[in-house]
Amino acid sequence: MATRDDGPTLFPVFLKLSGRGVVVVGAGPVAAGKVKSLLDAGAQVTVVAPEIRPELERAEITLVRRAFRPSDLDGAWLIVAAAPPEVNRRVRAAAEPRGVFVNAIDQPETCSAYAGAVLKRGGITVAVSSNGEAPALAGLLREALETVLPDDLERWLVEARAQRKKWRAEGVPMPKRRPLLLQALNEIYAETPQ
Repeated sequence: MATRDDGPTLFPVFLKLSGRGVVVVGAGPVAAGKVKSLLDAGAQVTVVAPEIRPELERAEITLVRRAFRPSDLDGAWLIVAAAPPEVNRRVRAAAEPRGVFVNAIDQPETCSAYAGAVLKRGGITVAVSSNGEAPALAGLLREALETVLPDDLERWLVEARAQRKKWRAEGVPMPKRRPLLLQALNEIYAETPQ
């Protein structure tokens, strides 16, 4: 089996963007899809592009109709670069001294953050990443997970929340919690008539 020796691995993380500024540079179809996800996360979205797609002309989006300027990134928590490659490289260069992560669409060499292929079901979010090297593979793996995860995943989450509350009250140590959760989830199906 081949291993990668070309640098550190990624640190997976989910961001709380509610009320935080996110700048999207570019306004094409891919940018429009990213904007929707950002708005769903509660981000305050600013789109910077010379031309804006009609579906982005919404009250909850700040539109800046012009070419990108480095000062567009001031105060942002995250940047999505969805412009031509030369613009995306300028975005990354401007973001670096500001300490802001950049997700550059289909340009892993320009990214400091990768967006994974995402599956959301019943209050659970699963993201799959290929370190930006094979997004189609990440998408296929997400689709495979979709077929494996149960439709009633929300029941699992409800049970896990209840168990966690109980364990914290009882002082159950972390290493013992997963086996107890598996037992509780199995009991859900043991009680359900087939």
